[in-house]
Amino acid sequence: MKALVIGAGGFVGGYLINELISREYEVCATKLPGESIKIFGEAKGDFRTEDLDILDENAIISLLEDTAPDCIFHLAAQSSVALSWKMPALTADINIKGCIDLLEAVRKTVPSARIILIGSGEEYGHSANREEAVNETVLPDPGNIYAVTKYAQNMIGRLYCRSYDMDIISVRAFNHIGPGQLPKFVISDFCKQAADIELGRNEPVIRVGNLAAKRDFTDVRDVVRAYADIAAKGRKGETYNVGSGKAIPISSILDKICELSSAQISIETDSARFRPNDVPKIEADITKLKTDTGWAPRIELERSLTDILDYWRNYR
Repeated sequence: MKALVIGAGGFVGGYLINELISREYEVCATKLPGESIKIFGEAKGDFRTEDLDILDENAIISLLEDTAPDCIFHLAAQSSVALSWKMPALTADINIKGCIDLLEAVRKTVPSARIILIGSGEEYGHSANREEAVNETVLPDPGNIYAVTKYAQNMIGRLYCRSYDMDIISVRAFNHIGPGQLPKFVISDFCKQAADIELGRNEPVIRVGNLAAKRDFTDVRDVVRAYADIAAKGRKGETYNVGSGKAIPISSILDKICELSSAQISIETDSARFRPNDVPKIEADITKLKTDTGWAPRIELERSLTDILDYWRNYR
């Protein structure tokens, strides 16, 4: 089986490549010119790398003709909620137009390929602010620019599936964390600040935004297992939530990071770290994913936080 990973230069790419190689896929992975694909931990094997701009449909067509993939994982995105508020047009170009360019290229060259479109639990937005976990039947109500673009991607995928009988599955991935994630994401940011304090690089203060928000965090190594399981066992045309199934207050995670740190740390609120229109709670109902694929998370939150702290302690 041949797999094409679009946008492998980001946080998830290297983890997904390793997971696919371990399942005996022949992998080709794309990145932007000047980017590198980072493999965290031990590399499971060799893979092909190509430069690709997903806003260039002709370049996508050439790559698909050359690689003839059986399965395509579309990771390429502007994935920061905070940056989407600052650069909404860029976010829309990459997340919406880039998706259309990919689907058009697949339709014209390898229409039988299975496509996994990676969306976000952020799509549910204010619809997720409820006592019970949110399942895939809930109508999204996005609360930020990034979420709007990912919901648009989901609808475009369903449209192409129905209109052209393409094999498309959409994923709504809730917050995922792990070693190597950029510090523009909250857990990596807290762990980096804690590690810098331990190493004497920063004063003993972690600066924070909204700690009351509750989010569903899953280790990236579990997330990429879910993506591969969905590719193997998921149903055409469906959308799957990927998460832990449990929302945790950001404050509780920060407390655990401070507990795992060897430093004495104070907490200071920074108004610049607050987001407009932040949704209080987002929690995934993963019943459908478990039923269709048998997947379940394996890595405990404490292990994830320890591994992220160690990554930043050793970062150069």
